[in-house]
Amino acid sequence: MKTRVLGGAVAAAILITVPTAFAQSPRGTAEATVGGAAVSIEYGRPSLNGRDMLGQATDGMVWRLGADASTTLTTSGDLDFAGTKIAAGSYSLFAKKMGDGWTLLVNSQTGQWGTEHDASKDVAEISLMVHPGEAREQFTVVLHGQGNDGMLHFEWGETVLMAMFTAE
Repeated sequence: MKTRVLGGAVAAAILITVPTAFAQSPRGTAEATVGGAAVSIEYGRPSLNGRDMLGQATDGMVWRLGADASTTLTTSGDLDFAGTKIAAGSYSLFAKKMGDGWTLLVNSQTGQWGTEHDASKDVAEISLMVHPGEAREQFTVVLHGQGNDGMLHFEWGETVLMAMFTAE
């Protein structure tokens, strides 16, 4: 089942038809080595431009974690997010608003436009910790690795969504 992501249906339809060459936001990459595994996230970096994007999300809404083409996690080794295992490979990442919190959706489909979320291809749901952060105008993904331990941050506005993981 496909779900709508943050934004209106008309805007999503327009975004789906826009080729990647016309993307509006710069792309970014976060990389870390965790327990010998190369982990990277490639994503679009939208700016707030005075908006409160995370504040617009309603309960149950899926957000594309960036802009334009889907955000892609690639790992050369297996990862464990507090008991939720992610096998080596490439995945699209989405976030789902759940009450006052957020859940990271790991999806086996890659290469699609960021507004195209097929929930039937979700392979994992990971609870994200929500923390206040320094004001961040442009969406930023940060990966840290120390030994077998890793930390993933999604930072935007004054909010940090975070998950801890280990490499196996």
